[in-house]
Amino acid sequence: MEVIEKSAEGLDRHFTVKVSAAELDKKLTARLEKMKGRVQLKGFRKGKAPVSFLKKMYGRGVMGEIVQDIVNETSTKAFSDRNLQPATQPHPHFHGDMEAVMEGKADLEYDVHAEVLPSFEPMDVATLKLSRPVADVEDGDIDEALKNIADQQKSYTARDKKEKAQKGDLLVIDYVGSIDGVEFDGGKGEGQEIVLGSGRFIPGFEDQLEGSKVGDEVSVKVTFPEEYGAKTLAGKDAVFAVTVTEIKAPEETKIDDELAKKLGLESLDELKSRIRERIEADYKRLSRGHIKRALLDKLDAAHDFELPKGMVEAEFNQIWAQVENAERDEEDKDKSEDELKEEYRKIAGRRVRLGLVLAEIGKRAEVKVPSDLLQRAIQEQALRDAQILQMQGQDINPQQVLQYYQRDPQALAQIRAPLFEERVVDYIIERAAVTDKKVTKEDLQKDPEGEDEAA
Repeated sequence: MEVIEKSAEGLDRHFTVKVSAAELDKKLTARLEKMKGRVQLKGFRKGKAPVSFLKKMYGRGVMGEIVQDIVNETSTKAFSDRNLQPATQPHPHFHGDMEAVMEGKADLEYDVHAEVLPSFEPMDVATLKLSRPVADVEDGDIDEALKNIADQQKSYTARDKKEKAQKGDLLVIDYVGSIDGVEFDGGKGEGQEIVLGSGRFIPGFEDQLEGSKVGDEVSVKVTFPEEYGAKTLAGKDAVFAVTVTEIKAPEETKIDDELAKKLGLESLDELKSRIRERIEADYKRLSRGHIKRALLDKLDAAHDFELPKGMVEAEFNQIWAQVENAERDEEDKDKSEDELKEEYRKIAGRRVRLGLVLAEIGKRAEVKVPSDLLQRAIQEQALRDAQILQMQGQDINPQQVLQYYQRDPQALAQIRAPLFEERVVDYIIERAAVTDKKVTKEDLQKDPEGEDEAA
């Protein structure tokens, strides 16, 4: 077997592999010798059929397996022998008459081409200086959370039938919606509960029910928002024939021990403690989001090396598919498709670069993903996938999906990758010079510029 490096330009590598017909025949003979003890052929005792006869019977099929094994082995070995790691799966391109190769009459010759991962020296993460925004949990935050909980636990009592509906009341209504006098799909409902002023219905719908009484029939005129989910309704004027069947007034929910007991806790103090813990966890998560973004920005600025074009293109295609299936942001509406593609290609390049940097730092630091963490993530993903498939009408359970992830190395790698990234980020933050900076709750809750993910 001969492996020749034909070209090496940038990250592109091109090899030619040659295997003589004699070597192929030697491999074929050895494999048939191993299998003949298991073969029962008419006219021969088990295991006694000569190899020459087995070649006539099975030679072509076994040769196909041998060629495939050689391709798999050399496609990897050609790179590993030179301390190169393919960025994408190498693909062979065969030369000559493959039919003659299968019949043992010709040498096997093929090319292997792939981009390789770049070689670079990652920065010393101990030299990084990072600022981490933090916010204290104020008593007002807890009071606000308590009020929201009390609102969610709010009870209602029926108003007198002569009383008019007010903002904050809960109405039970029947309705039929139409556009240009024609009823539309999904526009009909009975016994629908609506709280006036909640803003859960189409803009203007709730306002027109204020002042109504039980038994009233109200013609509610609205315009569906341009960004409405159902495109057939977006921007359309509609009329809803609404019948008010019940009106209920809200009762004030006292924030006391009884409220806590309704939630399964012993006292108001315990409820406040739980709320504080939850808010502290939320603030910690938000702080990490900001420092991670700052970290990724610094890593991106500190590294400049050639990127595998195939990896960038694959990342761009994934991003662009999401862009095409989503509504454009306000800031993107006036941009041409070419302008948007250029922007998203830069984002794709950033993600690939950061992914490679984090992978190299993690590799050198021997960062590992604990098996229990990985298994928990696999189980959670399997459960989510099974639920989606069941909603689509497929008869499948989480255990079947779990087995798929456990058997498929590529699917497993997709779950492991973000876990590995987060552990590498933790590793870097632990070694960087981090300064906590007190900020307001509002500043902490701001989106850290989209918080671009690395990979």
